[in-house]
Amino acid sequence: MLFALLAQLTLVQAFASRDLNADPRNERTRIARFGQPRGDIVTYDGTAVAISRETGGGPYRYQRFYPHGEMYAPITGHVSPRGAGGIERAREAVLSGDDTRVKVQSLVREGTAQGADVWLTIRKRVQWAAYRSLKASGRPGAAVAVNPATGAILALATYPSYDPNAYATFDSAALAATDDRLRRDPAEPLLNRALDRTYPPGAMTGLIAAATALTTGGHVPSTALDLPGDAHDQNGRYCGKSRLTLSQAFRLSCDPALADLGRSLGQDALRDQAEAFGFNTTLTVPLPVAASTYPSSQDKPGGALATAGTSDIRLTPLMVAMLSATVANDGTLMRPYLVERARLPGGSTINRAGPSPYRTAMSPAMADQLTTMMTTRPWPPGVALAATGSATVFTAFAPAGAPEVAVGVVLDRPGPTAAIARAILRAALA
Repeated sequence: MLFALLAQLTLVQAFASRDLNADPRNERTRIARFGQPRGDIVTYDGTAVAISRETGGGPYRYQRFYPHGEMYAPITGHVSPRGAGGIERAREAVLSGDDTRVKVQSLVREGTAQGADVWLTIRKRVQWAAYRSLKASGRPGAAVAVNPATGAILALATYPSYDPNAYATFDSAALAATDDRLRRDPAEPLLNRALDRTYPPGAMTGLIAAATALTTGGHVPSTALDLPGDAHDQNGRYCGKSRLTLSQAFRLSCDPALADLGRSLGQDALRDQAEAFGFNTTLTVPLPVAASTYPSSQDKPGGALATAGTSDIRLTPLMVAMLSATVANDGTLMRPYLVERARLPGGSTINRAGPSPYRTAMSPAMADQLTTMMTTRPWPPGVALAATGSATVFTAFAPAGAPEVAVGVVLDRPGPTAAIARAILRAALA
């Protein structure tokens, strides 16, 4: 019996301790988590969006507070006695000070072990424009803005959202009631639509088809495409009678012409081009991102359906922004990232993110041709906008000649996607 007891004790201490410490029912672990201040979560321009405040008494000495609530909730997530989400979870070790690099460097440089601040790539002005314009539309959806040259995410907004402060309570009954209410809400405020939900591609299939035609199909923007008689798009708009150029079909989102183009290109070429844009792969930013998927059907009718936007293609709002970002950056997609650096309270930087190429989708020459096809009249005055989309899915980048920001907007039902994108671009270029 003594040997059995010793064996069990050894098993618990050597192998089960980590699981026991991570168990949310472990009161000692929960108290320890809030026994010292966590690092702040801060925007690129220095606005704190998650901080720790002293409680003034009780077993929990510090409580998390989110000054801007629902606007940043899809990014920050929340931390509570029940667990954590968002950046609070993805960078838990850094924020709490458990990360080895943070622990060692804080002891060496600051003299005490402490959590590090996490600085985001998010720009306050751009995030505000994204969230407020989504909310003003009154429609569920998401918007993402990316720096094409670096991959830094400038805004990541979801509507509807929730107030993470509701999860920061230490009242277990109130916490349980809040969690139950939000999970039952049919509007799904806890869902990070920008990263976790995939949508039908809409006009984005036209962008993929045009890129495929330019890179592998031997086409140029002036290549003529046949039309099956009087052609109309899915919205009933008239395309033409006999022929359109590739550029015209793309600008008009003429489904019959694009469907015939997809049939001639073939599903293999279309899927290869989509995967060059980042489809059918997993990604973390460091929040996990749902995979944008392109079907594996090999038949020619599948290619026609894909380019007409009626297949099983699904994509995230982040991917919508990535499509524009790739074209804007001369055909090279940079790996998207949300965390710029970790920094100790004394100012010492622990680590810093850097731009990293992720995919090469086309040559600079082909990207320039596609940019020309996407370019619309100057907006705002003097700024050329490259864009394509519909009332549910819209992507753009600006300025077209020297891109600084790429945007993706997706709404659950038709709405002002173009206006939302323009509001974000205006904020980013201000």
